[in-house]
Amino acid sequence: MNKQISKITLLATLGLSASVSLAQVPNNDGYLFDTRGVVARSGFGLCWKTTRWTPAMAIPECDPDLAKKPAPPAPAPAATPKPAAQKVTLAADALFDYDKAVLRPEGKSKLDDVSGKLKDIKLEVIIAVGHADRLGSDQYNQKLSEKRAEAVKAYLVGKGVEPNRVYTEGKGEKQPVTGDKCGKSDKKTKQLVECLQPDRRVEIEVIGTK
Repeated sequence: MNKQISKITLLATLGLSASVSLAQVPNNDGYLFDTRGVVARSGFGLCWKTTRWTPAMAIPECDPDLAKKPAPPAPAPAATPKPAAQKVTLAADALFDYDKAVLRPEGKSKLDDVSGKLKDIKLEVIIAVGHADRLGSDQYNQKLSEKRAEAVKAYLVGKGVEPNRVYTEGKGEKQPVTGDKCGKSDKKTKQLVECLQPDRRVEIEVIGTK
């Protein structure tokens, strides 16, 4: 009778094992799961493991010390350096004579200095803005300021700067730097021409990264 009971118990145990085995989670066949998806445990509360179990299959509820910890988040990418602007205002009396858009030798020397500094940065763009004094008509001074900016561009391109890196613009007589220093008269005199010299200029803004 006892042998019969033992046989029945063994068969029941084997039947339980079979049903449990069929309920394994596809993504982790290192453990046995019941039909509810819960890990099957022994009478001592230990998780049942299959012969295919490896430490890499460890799950927190059964082997917390072996369970893989989530990978730390990837470090944020290094911030791209912002373009550093270098603004250079060239001396007007070294660039152009009165009513001229032709670079003087002193003006070329100034531009040589600027082109030399370009070697230390990764150039993004150069902005050349031409200006004129208030003597003459607005339309004439607008054209003159544009020609002065173009003269600066042509010289820089001759020094190796890519043409598409140089943007030119003319402001005419709209942005004088002399203010009221030279009075309000527009009568052309030698004294007034000399006083308005700072207004006859080209401002260059170099934008790039160091």
